Amino acid sequence: MSDASPGASGDFRIMGVINVTPDSFSDGGRYLAAQAAIEHGLELEAEGATILDVGGESTRPGAAPVPESEELRRVISVIEGLLERGVSAQISIDTSKAGVALRALEAGATLVNDVTALRGDASMAQVVADAGADCCLMHMLGDPRTMQRDPRYGDVVGDIKSFLEERMAFALAEGVALERILVDPGIGFGKTLEHNLELLRRLDELVELGRPVVIGTSRKSFLGRLTGREVDDRVAATIATSVLAYERGASVFRVHDVAPVRDALTVAAATVPAPWKNRTSTTR
Repeated sequence: MSDASPGASGDFRIMGVINVTPDSFSDGGRYLAAQAAIEHGLELEAEGATILDVGGESTRPGAAPVPESEELRRVISVIEGLLERGVSAQISIDTSKAGVALRALEAGATLVNDVTALRGDASMAQVVADAGADCCLMHMLGDPRTMQRDPRYGDVVGDIKSFLEERMAFALAEGVALERILVDPGIGFGKTLEHNLELLRRLDELVELGRPVVIGTSRKSFLGRLTGREVDDRVAATIATSVLAYERGASVFRVHDVAPVRDALTVAAATVPAPWKNRTSTTR
């Protein structure tokens, strides 16, 4: 952990996605076998990922919950395997279950990426605090089964900023250190196309929270609606939104396609001053 900026270039960090699931919207089933997931993680690190986000439960719209035992079976061997293979990237566990987070942290993960922002399990905040782990607090309206059923806001950016402020205050009260917290507006999680675009336009308002902003637009359906492209053909759109988000202050980018996004952000970082500099301190 340090207060240095988040990426190899000094301006950003890339979180590579490792979905150990049969039903994730983009790559479900491709890395369900532990060895395939481990090899994929090694490839993502070689491409420039400094965080590897391992998840065993899909959070795509309409996804059903996975039993804790099955989620553990999927992710723990992958985390252990990545560390046995000598990865230097930070390992993140993408879960809302305290039991899964605890086992993952014991196995060597150091970041909990919780799409419920510590609301899904009453024990999660304590697990994070006791471990001295980093955590990402994400906004989601409802749950994956219901989040896209007519989502509404008064002011989407203002509402989400208030939510993240409240969740940060909760985490701090539970003993999570401020420098361990990242925030994520949850692009696509209970948002319409217009909501997602408004969040990207006004992302600088969330940077005012003073913590690293994580952005996850990778291959998402709103990009398909804008471009007419299928999931695997949304790399260019992912790059565009990542660069725009960087210019507005995001500093951590959760993506499937690490190498092209890294290249685009490297050029952006050499061209555009990072707005979050001197306003946030970032993890590791």
